[in-house]
Amino acid sequence: MSQNLETLLVERRGYQNSVVIITINRPDKRNALNIKIREEGARLLEELNTDESARVVIFTGAGDKAFIAGADIKEFADASAVTQRDVMRGRSLFTAVDAFTKPIIAMINGYCLGGGCELALGCDMRFASETALIGQPEINLGLIPGGGGTQRMARLIGEGRAMEMILTGDAVDAETAFNIGLVDRVFPAAELEAKTMDIANKIAEKSPIAVRLAKEAIKSASRSNLDEGLRREIDLFALCFSTEDKIEGVSAFLEKRKPEFKGR
Repeated sequence: MSQNLETLLVERRGYQNSVVIITINRPDKRNALNIKIREEGARLLEELNTDESARVVIFTGAGDKAFIAGADIKEFADASAVTQRDVMRGRSLFTAVDAFTKPIIAMINGYCLGGGCELALGCDMRFASETALIGQPEINLGLIPGGGGTQRMARLIGEGRAMEMILTGDAVDAETAFNIGLVDRVFPAAELEAKTMDIANKIAEKSPIAVRLAKEAIKSASRSNLDEGLRREIDLFALCFSTEDKIEGVSAFLEKRKPEFKGR
């Protein structure tokens, strides 16, 4: 795994130490995304994608104020159109999150704005504390979201609600975010980590192969038409029959015991 990370903390916990918690560690800047975080995060996810001992990843922010309060605006001040395009088209944390084949959970423990919202949108699930505030305020700077916010938010909550949030720049509280489908669970701040770990552990105990294939099938739902999605689901379902985990799962069910999946 990546060594000498400057902006990220990495911890393994939970079922067989297979739940990896990645903490954005710039609490003095409310964990604002800078180029270093994007580079280190993308590199770390690329490594974890091929690490069989890692089954679930959780992203969160250091401290109790912010998940990620947006991009580091100082880096925008002197950027030209060309240099900014090159930065965005380089090694992208947002692309790495989207391409990650294992489950990723955003554990939103406070401000989740701009690039932080876009990172959360790229994750598979979003669990928020009651104190979370979520939004895309780029319009207030004369900008638009550039890390997938316009595309993923519209797919997640619908075009009209995405239009309102992005065009006004207004953030919403956790309860509103839950009601419009922007986050999947809301927990008291003191319980957020424990509740998130409960769900992460439940996923980590399943067959890693089946989890990965299920994720691929679900993601295809918003990226293809129904006929293509159904064909893909059948192919992935059949692929499960080539695994030792399928044999173990069926045998454990028939023998009335808990399965022990090995990821093979």
